[in-house]
Amino acid sequence: MSFLQTLIAFLAALTLLIFVHELGHYMVARWCDVKVLRFSIGFGKPLLRWHVGRDRTEWTLAAIPLGGYVRMLDERETDAAEIAAAELPRAFSCKPLAQRAAIVAAGPLANFLLAILLYAVLGWAGTQEPVALIDAPQAGTPAAAAQLRAGDRIRAVDGRELTSWNDLRLKMLEPVIERRAADHSIERDGAPLALRIDTSGLPEGEAERDFLRSLGLRIAPGTVVVGSLLDDGAAQRDGLRVGDQIQAVGGEPIRRTAEVIEKVQASAEQPLRFDVLREGTELAIVVRPQAQSAPAAEGQTRTVGRIGAGLQDRLLMETVRYGPLQSLGHGVRQTWDMSVFSLRMLGKMVTGELSVRNLSGPVTIADLAGQTVRVGWFAYVSFLALISISLGVLNLLPIPVLDGGHLVYYALEAVRGRPLSERFMVITQKAGLAVIMMMMVLALFNDITRLIGS
Repeated sequence: MSFLQTLIAFLAALTLLIFVHELGHYMVARWCDVKVLRFSIGFGKPLLRWHVGRDRTEWTLAAIPLGGYVRMLDERETDAAEIAAAELPRAFSCKPLAQRAAIVAAGPLANFLLAILLYAVLGWAGTQEPVALIDAPQAGTPAAAAQLRAGDRIRAVDGRELTSWNDLRLKMLEPVIERRAADHSIERDGAPLALRIDTSGLPEGEAERDFLRSLGLRIAPGTVVVGSLLDDGAAQRDGLRVGDQIQAVGGEPIRRTAEVIEKVQASAEQPLRFDVLREGTELAIVVRPQAQSAPAAEGQTRTVGRIGAGLQDRLLMETVRYGPLQSLGHGVRQTWDMSVFSLRMLGKMVTGELSVRNLSGPVTIADLAGQTVRVGWFAYVSFLALISISLGVLNLLPIPVLDGGHLVYYALEAVRGRPLSERFMVITQKAGLAVIMMMMVLALFNDITRLIGS
């Protein structure tokens, strides 16, 4: 069922994003009075086809869903003698340069507009986000050197405001890759404070690992809550209930699940006091953990305590919500920031500052689609927005055969005052196709490597 869910989520995402991209080309082509012959989602043999409109445009759903295209009337693809004289003005190749450029640019633009809309919907609906509140940094880490303390709340990095802990990781990625210091705006005991964290001492390639922990930035613990109980387990037998918030065990305050487990394991068949908060009431419950055998070193076993309870760490969360107009502005900012970030990361891959192992292909995208749809609609919509931005940015790269490559052709045509030679375009498009194929092979190799490694 998990594989089927992943496949459906992946195909739904791919179909939507390709449809929106090609719809951008289609709509602007119609506005420019270009005759559209075919609108296809996917390549290869058509599975479904139907004709629409006065031009009898063929709409197609094809067998290979990794892309799509809008085929327009064009002298370069059809012998001019075969085009009726009345329809020749409606050929793409006969349109002014500005209109041709607009039609080509409309595909990536549609992807950016979709991302803006999706982010705006999320901002308007409101989301629960973990607050960027930090735990005490470990000694010797850059965060400790910067004199950050437990309870500090990070409000901005390099002047860019944070909305959550997840946002902190995204905004710290660039300083880590560039191995430079990052300015942090901190809120400490209600007062603002400016601190700087230096990332230059991190090892090479740390951006591909858990760099926040290496910097000493750990999210502050929230509360430990009883999430589930085993029938006839010690916790259920002695009075713990699902939803109980554990405040102390054995008289010592509790901040993390690991601390509870450590105390329980050391107290087999011994009474252990749990101070809990239940529906606003403080209770003291004595639980006697059951003795069980557990593996030890060199094939030995040891006796540990178990209470038969599933525990959860609940972080401090905050609702992030915007009004109708604010949410639209939020969508524009998020889309712009992620677009610039994607371009910078691609540039760093080209220059070698960032490993090409970060390039992902369809397998990774499918896996992320499945993971996010299982988390919930918010995660899946965020995933759609991010992939839509990636598709828009990728298509604007100045590589022949991509939309960005065609825009470069039109820019050169505008400078020269006449179209480029057919020979030049054929040669450069072959080179561009080779680059795209290399990127696809590399991305697929990275996918397979991640799959084997997991």
